[in-house]
Amino acid sequence: MMFRFASPELLWLLALLPLLALLKGRQGSAASIRFPATALARQISAFVRSRPGRFLVNMRLIALSLLILALARPQFGSGVNEIEASGIDIVLAVDLSTSMWAHDFKVKRKPTDRLTVVKTVMEDFIEKRPNDRIGIVAFAAAPYLVSPLTLNHEWLQQNLKRLRIGMIEDGTAIGSAIGTSVNRLRAQKAKSRILILLTDGANNRGKISPAAAAEAAAAYGIKAYTVGVGKEGQVDFPIGLDNEGNPRRDRRGRIILRPSLSTIDMESLKTIAETTGAQYFRATDVEALEEIYDEIDRLEKSEIKMKFRASFTDMFKWPALAGLLILLMELLLGQTRYRRLP
Repeated sequence: MMFRFASPELLWLLALLPLLALLKGRQGSAASIRFPATALARQISAFVRSRPGRFLVNMRLIALSLLILALARPQFGSGVNEIEASGIDIVLAVDLSTSMWAHDFKVKRKPTDRLTVVKTVMEDFIEKRPNDRIGIVAFAAAPYLVSPLTLNHEWLQQNLKRLRIGMIEDGTAIGSAIGTSVNRLRAQKAKSRILILLTDGANNRGKISPAAAAEAAAAYGIKAYTVGVGKEGQVDFPIGLDNEGNPRRDRRGRIILRPSLSTIDMESLKTIAETTGAQYFRATDVEALEEIYDEIDRLEKSEIKMKFRASFTDMFKWPALAGLLILLMELLLGQTRYRRLP
């Protein structure tokens, strides 16, 4: 709740009231009846109930004060801060091919699969950009729109948590994933449009090559940051999946792992980024992946503009009404209880 005067300059009139009171006191009031002696005046005053005095003067000063306050237009209101959108639209494209089951990351010294780590880092990235519209595209053999561009990040996070390996036919269609992301971004009128592509493999599916998709992104002014995640060479993979698509476990509940070959086409990722005027990154551990998303966050920083909007209601009628009532009371009392004798 806020309070203000719409015309505060009129409050200077209050400074005249003490001067009026001083002049009134010096001038005094004219005598209504002249008495030859004070003894006679004392006898008469015992029978006269109505007499003028300071009370009526004070009432008039209070009434004038209230009327001046009414002229200054006191107002009560409430205000809210409005945030202008930053004008940045972001699509996060994440690889869901079976190679993301590789356990070459460690969380609290425990081997963890790539997708689990990636989802955690992406959640943090989304939380840091509350004023950006963000969408998610998942891909394997084909791209899949997980979430369109939205400012509802709570709903976005819920959809991110639902991502799992095996929900899309296996493969790595990097070019198609870029094409789908570009289609979601190209029609937007945002000041900046970016794609963050994360994969751990090489393009082996889809009808469009990564290079051609990158050129299309560049033509629409969309920057594509690329992230190669995971180590190359021999890394630990689950030996197989159960009927629900989860890694098989031993009797103790531990995932059964064995070394397998992992390759990442970093040259293609470099070409994609450079074609669109962005950067490419490589993440082989959790800390490096977090730093990559932090770096992208700094490179594409949101410009938040705050606007303050307030709505006020005039309250001048209350002091005006009170002032007029006091003036009326002064007039009535001056003609009755405090009436001067003629």
